[in-house]
Amino acid sequence: MKAYVFPGQGAQFVGMGKDLYESSDLAKQLFEQANDILGFRITDLMFNGQAEDLKQTKVTQPSVFLHSVISAFVLGDDFRPDMVAGHSLGEFSALVAAKVLSFEDGLKLVSARALAMQKACETNPGTMAAIINLDNELIEQTLKSIDGVVVPANYNCPGQLVISGSIDAIDTACEKLKEAGAKRALKLPVGGAFHSPLMEPARAELEKAILATPYHAPICPVYQNVDAKAHTNPEELKANSIAQLTGAVRWSQSVENMIADGATYFKELGPGQVLQGLIKKINREVVAE
Repeated sequence: MKAYVFPGQGAQFVGMGKDLYESSDLAKQLFEQANDILGFRITDLMFNGQAEDLKQTKVTQPSVFLHSVISAFVLGDDFRPDMVAGHSLGEFSALVAAKVLSFEDGLKLVSARALAMQKACETNPGTMAAIINLDNELIEQTLKSIDGVVVPANYNCPGQLVISGSIDAIDTACEKLKEAGAKRALKLPVGGAFHSPLMEPARAELEKAILATPYHAPICPVYQNVDAKAHTNPEELKANSIAQLTGAVRWSQSVENMIADGATYFKELGPGQVLQGLIKKINREVVAE
């Protein structure tokens, strides 16, 4: 069975999507439609901008989303997934590819999500850190003993769990987890504490936009970040989209569940190859490209 997966923020690069724009009339049409929806020429920044341009939150998230979704649309009849999933932001790409959301609604939600997250980062400063080669349960137990906000944020693959929270709590957690045997505890160059309670203002703001947006039955099951389970009910898909900003990305568990449900081939649609690498670390028996 075929699973299509969609990357999140961090996969962007200058020039992304330019080949799609130049080689496909459909892609060109969708990119131009996106420029109109957003009210600025995001294609100029994606194709010919500076790396700093792509780091702006209002640019980064829509850019990755557009590259991912348009890559799926250009496949046309060849896009026949048995299941889909996306990592963090990528979940919205997956929802559009699976026909839960329209292209326009998906882009509007991603843009609203980016702006809401940026505001939350300014209101509630925080950061994230990657913990390498330490048992997940030991990490979870250690975090419970720390004062302040610090939680598991991204279960990326065995031996790689990203934590998120207030700056002081993350610093304390890094020290404690290194003492507990972590090979590395590496603070990440991110703008805030994504997928933690510090994103609550963004979750509340995005909830209003999501509740006002129609969600449709998908063409295949969507494995969602918050519980790593397959969903086809539009109301469940909507509720999980809302919970995602403050909940953990259970990527490793999602991939394991997809494999348990029959996935043997994973195709990453979007910029970069991050998810391919993670999937190969989760299970070496499946094909990921």
